[in-house]
Amino acid sequence: MQEDGDEVEEIEQIKPTEVIEESKLTAEAPKWGAKAHIWTASMLKALENKLGGGKWFALNDKVFALKTLRQAYEQVRKNGGAAGVDHVTIDEFGKRLEEEIAKASEQIRLGTYQPQKIKRVEINKPGGGKRPLGIPTIRDRVVQTSIRDTIEPIFERKFEDSSYGFRPKRGCKDALRKVDELLKKGNYYIVDADIKGYFDNIPQDKLMQRVKEEIADGKILKLIESYLRAEIFDGLQDWVPTKGTPQGAVLSPLLSNIYLDPFDKRMKEAGHQLIRYADDFVILCQTREDAQEALVQTQRWMQENGLELHPEKTKIVDLREGYFDFLGYRFEQGRRRPRPKSKDKLKDSIRAKTKRANGHSLQYIIQDTNKVLKGWFNYFQNSTKDWDFKELDAWHRMRLRSILRNRLGLKGRGRGRDHNRWPNKFFRELGLFSLREAFLLARQSSLR
Repeated sequence: MQEDGDEVEEIEQIKPTEVIEESKLTAEAPKWGAKAHIWTASMLKALENKLGGGKWFALNDKVFALKTLRQAYEQVRKNGGAAGVDHVTIDEFGKRLEEEIAKASEQIRLGTYQPQKIKRVEINKPGGGKRPLGIPTIRDRVVQTSIRDTIEPIFERKFEDSSYGFRPKRGCKDALRKVDELLKKGNYYIVDADIKGYFDNIPQDKLMQRVKEEIADGKILKLIESYLRAEIFDGLQDWVPTKGTPQGAVLSPLLSNIYLDPFDKRMKEAGHQLIRYADDFVILCQTREDAQEALVQTQRWMQENGLELHPEKTKIVDLREGYFDFLGYRFEQGRRRPRPKSKDKLKDSIRAKTKRANGHSLQYIIQDTNKVLKGWFNYFQNSTKDWDFKELDAWHRMRLRSILRNRLGLKGRGRGRDHNRWPNKFFRELGLFSLREAFLLARQSSLR
């Protein structure tokens, strides 16, 4: 971090080429997500020492550096995604990459860069309903990535361990592992909370105040604010948001964590065991009284910060009598299994690939669905029972038998005698991935 005076001069005079290798980063730097092509040795030292709580004044040159923008494009390319309002695809942008980033670099340097409109679409939610998604243009995704890579370590250094979402070297499995650990210690009372429309309702002025607590580079602040207030193209109309940060924007996950970090700290100071992944969180407590107090404090903090808990989705659960869902899993009475919405999402994916009039060979269909099944199993293999896997395997084979019936000119789904025509062994020999068999094999390996 920087303060006024000598420290500012020292950091501002660092040459752009003075970049250290990954192996030379401090022991703490990797978990802060510091990129070697941006963060110099002196910057990392300043970040590690915090420099007395000062702010960062000179960051814009790191954002508009051509090397930073090139690296940002590579990340955008790997992540894929649709074109924005300008209809420019990732490949089309890449064909004129040097021209595009040179133009963006100059505009960022001068402080004249203006984001393009954000295309707003609605995607289906696994449990029904729609979720709004904002799609920036490729150019804006590249610039946002450059900003994020530059500023992320500054905030990452101060984030609490209770936060797991969209952070370097942390993820869903880490959060779930911590939940398991706390449950084994007898924290059976769960505050299962839901922030109502979090990303759409973050107060932008308060969010920018929190960004300004660490950053004093005016051009960077102006650029971040311009993304928050970028016009939204929603079908036939344009509008400028007065609150929120668009889901789908590269900067949004980091900004959302910045806004909720004081909440994490409030819970820690109160001694509550919070596990948060973005806007999804649970608080695990030893007694009902502790859980009630945690809920009251949570409601108070949300109200003070312009947010609201969903009244129908927020509750206190005694795990010995009920259940709670978190990050795709359902926790209930000592068991952990995929929640119904997670199974429905898998079925939707398989259903789209196993229509009865499917013109592909059965071998191709099996290979295609295997990719989905293996990815899903990789996440849910830590379930405690095989019930759901057995059910889903049977459902999947029914879909395949229905395709085979259709090719014989028979109507209806696969059932009854179809189990004799095409027994489970038939599909196993064709290489069909079995969720239950994979689970049992994984369980045996873990026991050994």
